[in-house]
Amino acid sequence: MNIFIIGIGLIGGSFAKDVKRLHPEAKIYGIDTNDAHLVEAMGLNIIDAKSTYEELHLADMVAVTIPVDVLVKELPAILDAVNEDCVVFDGGSTKKMVCDTVSDHPKRRNFLACHPIAGTEFSGPSSAIENLYEGKTNIICEVEKTAFKLQERALQLFQQIGMRIRYMNPEAHDKHIAYVSHLSHISSFMLGKTVIEKEKNERDIFDMAGSGFESTVRLAKSSPAMWTPIFEQNKTNVVETLEEYIQNLQEFKKLLEDENFEGIYNEMNDTNKIKEILKGIPLNKQ
Repeated sequence: MNIFIIGIGLIGGSFAKDVKRLHPEAKIYGIDTNDAHLVEAMGLNIIDAKSTYEELHLADMVAVTIPVDVLVKELPAILDAVNEDCVVFDGGSTKKMVCDTVSDHPKRRNFLACHPIAGTEFSGPSSAIENLYEGKTNIICEVEKTAFKLQERALQLFQQIGMRIRYMNPEAHDKHIAYVSHLSHISSFMLGKTVIEKEKNERDIFDMAGSGFESTVRLAKSSPAMWTPIFEQNKTNVVETLEEYIQNLQEFKKLLEDENFEGIYNEMNDTNKIKEILKGIPLNKQ
């Protein structure tokens, strides 16, 4: 089995590691605009060989794990290059624009629109880890538009890796993910910005930062090159979530100003219900 990974970073590299563990006979080819990433991935035994689009006709499976702005530009060319029996899937955090981009492509049947909700704040080949996807949810959109035998090939591998499969239309995906992922990243970035601007002495931040601050601001270490296009493509939903979030912050501020500490207690106590909602749900980090 020939598997091509386009974009050798955390997501693509971790997928390659799991494939090597499960299917040592598979040959994994890497394609990346950053040659240093390819050299590093070869050195780490993540991929077996460097490659280009010219060799995509050899692929049985192609994983496209690149920023979503590049994805919508490159996906048609990738589909042009693969053979009729190859399944191509992505890992993008937005789905509507990606699906719309290839809706009329002659090889639309070869594409499976995916979003594995997994990750860390790190990037590059050295960030790749085995079992990143174990127990994580992989959201698949417009599955009915992918050829059945190609669906089966990809789904079998996803399940071997340990992912839970969830089906959703692209519009619903983008709306829901704005709340549970995109808003979290914005909150983390802006918390980091607020603290940095207020505390000019970075040593004070380091000395006083506890585990709560560290875990809350962790996502602010994520790649701006990856997240800016995500916010651009999902702007409408992200703006809606921000409006609701800002309203809640303003209401909390008003409770403080009014010294309504019973109201503050009730707000936090009501929100504590999230512990029951999240109980038993695997931690998704992207």
